[in-house]
Amino acid sequence: MTPTLVRQHLPHAGAAPRVDPWARARDWAEIQERMLVPLYEAVYERLEVGSSTRLLGLGCGSGLALLMATSRGAAVTGVDTGTPERLALARERLLPEAWGTRTRGAARVVDGSPQEAVRAETSAYDLVTAFEPIGCVAGDSEGLGAALAAAAPLVGRGVPVVLAGWGPPERCATSSVLRVATKLADPLRSTGSWRPALRDDLEEVAQRAGLRPDGSGRVACPFGYADVDNAVRGLLSTGLFDAAVAATDQVQVDKELREALHPYQRRDGTVWMPNVFRYLIARTV
Repeated sequence: MTPTLVRQHLPHAGAAPRVDPWARARDWAEIQERMLVPLYEAVYERLEVGSSTRLLGLGCGSGLALLMATSRGAAVTGVDTGTPERLALARERLLPEAWGTRTRGAARVVDGSPQEAVRAETSAYDLVTAFEPIGCVAGDSEGLGAALAAAAPLVGRGVPVVLAGWGPPERCATSSVLRVATKLADPLRSTGSWRPALRDDLEEVAQRAGLRPDGSGRVACPFGYADVDNAVRGLLSTGLFDAAVAATDQVQVDKELREALHPYQRRDGTVWMPNVFRYLIARTV
């Protein structure tokens, strides 16, 4: 059942959420995306990403992970079928003039499938990353599995593929805040509301995509915000609360989100939520 049809059967459902896509994309790029920097750094360090690396980034979003790889000298291509606003920001970030004369790897961003990213390429990619964390939205692994299956034959055998996901809920303070999305959107859960991460989420996706697991790791990625307003904007930019807004209204979601953030607000007004994220290194066969 589609979100629209579900809403027709909800007597309390208000108007569908109206979101400024550019404002949300910038909130993601300027507030939320940086929370995963420790994850990107840990993976790049472990796999020795450098000037000889040709990286294919699936679900590249607004491109921060790609930018970090180019700063190491890697040549990167990002692909995404998501919001055009995030992709526009990624292209803006990766323009040569954005870095002046500083040496970095070549970069491009493609709106579309992994197959489109390899057209006109003269050499194969030797690293594939899928940094958008799975294990937080019902059904999020299905789309990633399809993208991985499409990308695997294009990069040769034995190429590392990195998947990322949330750690155990008990190790992620943000889990208690994200439960607001599930509580308010229960009738629409299957359409994109948050769910707790499962222990073998990453391994199951890799197995379905025909990949061979070859190591994993955990990285502390605390979510830190200047204040509660900043935290609300960042968390809403993830899209995890959209179903909750559709089932109730923006005012109620904002109110309950602020209440859930209260235990993590420090005396100086900042918000700090320790989290652990997990990554899996798998290889094409």
